[in-house]
Amino acid sequence: MTLTEAALPIQRRTLHDELVDRLRHLIIEGELKPGEKLSEKELSEMFGVSRTPLREALKVLGKEGLVNLVPNRGATVSKLTLADLEEAFPVMGALESVSGELACANITDQEIEQLERLHKEMISKYEAEDLSAYFKLNEAIHQLILEAARNPTLSEMQRSLSGRIRRARYMANMSPARWAKAVAEHEAILAAVKERNGGKLGKILKLHLANKLESVREELVE
Repeated sequence: MTLTEAALPIQRRTLHDELVDRLRHLIIEGELKPGEKLSEKELSEMFGVSRTPLREALKVLGKEGLVNLVPNRGATVSKLTLADLEEAFPVMGALESVSGELACANITDQEIEQLERLHKEMISKYEAEDLSAYFKLNEAIHQLILEAARNPTLSEMQRSLSGRIRRARYMANMSPARWAKAVAEHEAILAAVKERNGGKLGKILKLHLANKLESVREELVE
């Protein structure tokens, strides 16, 4: 296992939340490989925690589909298949559509201003061809829209699928044409939010996710 920024002793937030986030990060970005056996001893030492909170964190990731938990055999990083994604993406697309509709009904002027700032910064990373920074800002935009929906039930449902969706993003080959298309879709997302047109935003978000699935499908089929 490689020691990275995500694999440092826990210092802030609740131990459980921070530990889940760190492990999720390592899996999503591919530092913990599909099929890799997760050693409780190594992970406990890496994060500076006991095995009890570690096991609880692995249970959460198991529910998210990122980890396979087998009684008496421990945990392994799950392998992401096309079948998994074709099951998860349509559900996430429906949730994204609902979040867009609710966000437009509840978003504040201050949040729209924040969304514009994030979008401009994301565009600057796109122009600089900084894919990693672009992805982080992209996630922040989608998270802001979800928070603006003001619906904890919806947030919880999306959270249960987001790990697989984000992991798929790192698998896909972001070609120049696909990246340009994604940016154009984000321009449309911002415009719909500023119009507070929930129906329009919901359709755009659903299409945005469907196009992402197509990119991943092409990568897995090759």
